[in-house]
Amino acid sequence: MGENQMHKHVLIRAGVAAAGAALLAGGLTACGGEKADGAGAEPGAKAAAKAETPADAVKASYVKTAAAKFARYDMTITGSDGKADQLTGTKGWYPAATGIDAKGADGNQVMLGDVVYTHMDKPLQGKSWMKMNLNKDGKPRHRLGDDPAEYLALLLGQQKLTLVGAEQPDGVEAKHYKGSLTGAELLAVDESTKVMEEANRRSLQEALKDYSAIDVDLWIGKDGYPVRVDSSRVTKDGTTKVSAKFSGYGTTEPVSAPPADQVVDFDEVLKGVDKTLKESDEKLKEADQTLKDAGLGGLGGS
Repeated sequence: MGENQMHKHVLIRAGVAAAGAALLAGGLTACGGEKADGAGAEPGAKAAAKAETPADAVKASYVKTAAAKFARYDMTITGSDGKADQLTGTKGWYPAATGIDAKGADGNQVMLGDVVYTHMDKPLQGKSWMKMNLNKDGKPRHRLGDDPAEYLALLLGQQKLTLVGAEQPDGVEAKHYKGSLTGAELLAVDESTKVMEEANRRSLQEALKDYSAIDVDLWIGKDGYPVRVDSSRVTKDGTTKVSAKFSGYGTTEPVSAPPADQVVDFDEVLKGVDKTLKESDEKLKEADQTLKDAGLGGLGGS
C-alpha cells in the first residue's frame, strides 16, 4: 500500500470511529435524559399525553383543600319554599365545624360535629351560650356540611365531570368545572376516592343516601383552592340550592367552642324545668287534698 493510500485509509477509519463515538454518546445522553425526567426523546408528546384532566384537577384540589382544614365562607341557601338565608363565617372539615357570624337578633352560632352552641341575647343562669347536642341516640348524624372539601369529594371519581372553561368569578382567575349526578352516580367509587380517609368517605356516602340528584358548579382558583361553588340538591322534600364563596385557606382561625364557664346545657335546663313542674304538680295535689279535707271541694270545686 502506498503512502497516500495508507494516509487516506487512516483518515477514513478515524472518521468512522469518531462517528461511532458520537452516536454512542448521543444514545447515552438520551437514556440518561429519559431516566431523569421520564420524557424520553419526545418530551412534547409526553407532556401532551399527560395534560391535566378535570378529574386530575379536582383530585389535586381535594388533597390541598383537605389539608387546609379551615376557610371563610359567604353563603346563600335557598330552600324548596323559596326562602333564602344568607350566612357568613368560618367552615372547617375533618372534623366538621361551622361558625356563623352574628346577624341581628340571631346572634352567633358554632357547630362542632353534632353539638350546637347558640349565643343568647339574655343570659340564662348567668351564662350567655346555650349548648344543644343533636345526637340523641349515640350514633353520629350524617349530613352534608357545605364545605369546600366536601364539594370536591362529591366530584371525585365522577365520569360526567367536565371543564366548562376559564372564568373570573368576582374578578378571580379560575377554572369552572361542572358535574351533574343522579342515583347510583352519587355513590360512585374509583381509584381517585382513595385520597379520602375511609371514615370520611363512608360518612359522605351515608349523607348522600337522602339525595336523588345533585348538580355542582365549582370554580378552582390558580392557587388550587375552590373559590366558588353553586349546587342544587334534590330530596323527597324538594330542591335546595346553595351558592358559596370561599377564601382564606390555611390562614383562617379555627372554629372553637365558647368558654365552658359561659355555656349552659339545654338538656340540663330541661331537666330543671321538668323538676320544677313536678314539684309544682305535687304542691297542687297537696293543696287540692287539703281543700277536700276541709270540705271545700278541692281545687276543682264541689
